[in-house]
Amino acid sequence: MKFSKYHALGNDYLVIPPNQRLGELSPELIQRICHRNYGVGSDGILWGPLESRNCDFGVRIFNPDGSEAEKSGNGLRIFARYLRDQGLVLSEVEGQWFSVETLGGVVRCQIRETENLIAVQMGKVSFDSAEIPVIGPRREVLTEQIEVDGRIFDFCAATVGNPHCVVLGVDPTPEVVHRFGPMIENEGCFPNRINVQFMQVLDRNNIQIEIWERGAGYTLASGSSSTAAAAVAHKLGLCEAAITVHMPGGRLAIEFYTDFQATMTGPVSKICEGILADELIGLCLNNED
Repeated sequence: MKFSKYHALGNDYLVIPPNQRLGELSPELIQRICHRNYGVGSDGILWGPLESRNCDFGVRIFNPDGSEAEKSGNGLRIFARYLRDQGLVLSEVEGQWFSVETLGGVVRCQIRETENLIAVQMGKVSFDSAEIPVIGPRREVLTEQIEVDGRIFDFCAATVGNPHCVVLGVDPTPEVVHRFGPMIENEGCFPNRINVQFMQVLDRNNIQIEIWERGAGYTLASGSSSTAAAAVAHKLGLCEAAITVHMPGGRLAIEFYTDFQATMTGPVSKICEGILADELIGLCLNNED
């Protein structure tokens, strides 16, 4: 089974084309492939390109725990770069935008030649509790409180096709994320679990976040997390419509248009190509440990 490995600000994914001998990727195989010691190691798998009735391409996005993600901003930038490397799309010079169908909705991507920058139109950010979802009466989930392990946090929630909890008023450090991130991810008020960002506003055009990603854990960077956190900062009036998001892995540019339509722009780097050994695949197909 062939794969290509890329990273977007340290958030690494494997792209595996589906036209190979396996019909589906099982959760066990995904976990094994993504394992940092027993597999190739990655923050997830992009299974594509797939055929789509409504878009130019389709892709399925899997977390390293074997669960399927609705959307990933970094994953989509990586997938767009892979499509360019395979000669399936053109660069900005030709002015081509192309559409990709995900479980979390349709996005549009554009390849930009400078420093391998990729732009992704992430769609509309919503704060609607029914869409995220967050339990309770239907409302915009803005500046509410949640108690975790005896500590009360202020938070906002949003969806960019996948759910996010943006924690406010906390110095974003890896220690805080590792302690509280997994507990917030699995809080009962979030029925589908949730991605967690601890956000600090630096000025009117810059925010800093640390990320606990649903199904993946501590993450150096995330495109959808950046979009959600920036949307919260803009919604609360703390930032303008153009925001640079600072993360341990680097920076992403987020810009909002009418009705919180978001465009994300950031770099992608290729790491390697390879072939997954039959021995690795066979262990999972045979349910061996």
